Amino acid sequence: MNAIAEEEGFEVEIKPMDFKGIIPAITANQLDGAIAGISITDERKKVVDFSDPYYQAGLSLIVHEDNADIQSPEDLKGKIIAIKKGTSGANLADEYAKTYGATVKYFDDSPSMYQEVANKNADATLEDFPVISYKIAIDPNAKLKIVGDRLNGDFYGIAVAKGDTELQKKINDGLKKLQENGKYDEIVGKYLGTTAK
Repeated sequence: MNAIAEEEGFEVEIKPMDFKGIIPAITANQLDGAIAGISITDERKKVVDFSDPYYQAGLSLIVHEDNADIQSPEDLKGKIIAIKKGTSGANLADEYAKTYGATVKYFDDSPSMYQEVANKNADATLEDFPVISYKIAIDPNAKLKIVGDRLNGDFYGIAVAKGDTELQKKINDGLKKLQENGKYDEIVGKYLGTTAK
């Protein structure tokens, strides 16, 4: 976001906040926009507008590093899933609860959700692939591992207030410039050790 703002000549102030409060804050005009690993969904598009997609994320299934029993969603039968409220992972966890008879425990933040699995109080969690990849890469004590393939192919977008076409255009223009000049791949490589799709 800082690189986009620099390309397009506007200032940005970053305000960390709980994920579940981000979209309500945009709709209440408390934020101009948000970049927070927000998957572009039809439901969210009803209340906010999105930039062009900037990363194909997808959800991953995560278990304790010692767990050899869970390799796919089918293995969640009768298991406990820890999940963060208000996320696309929560929607998928709810589906798995219905399909496989799993139990879902909800949390307000990612660290609490991860800790529940690390402490073996929950059997699994669902998290965006780049987020959990970064967590495991920087935290040697995470006690977590990713199992199986990505569960979906969600794309991340930068959310802006519905109808704010001026900010949306600036973000899209800046994003395109970053992708063309190579800075985008540098940023993704720095934080995830890969190039974006």
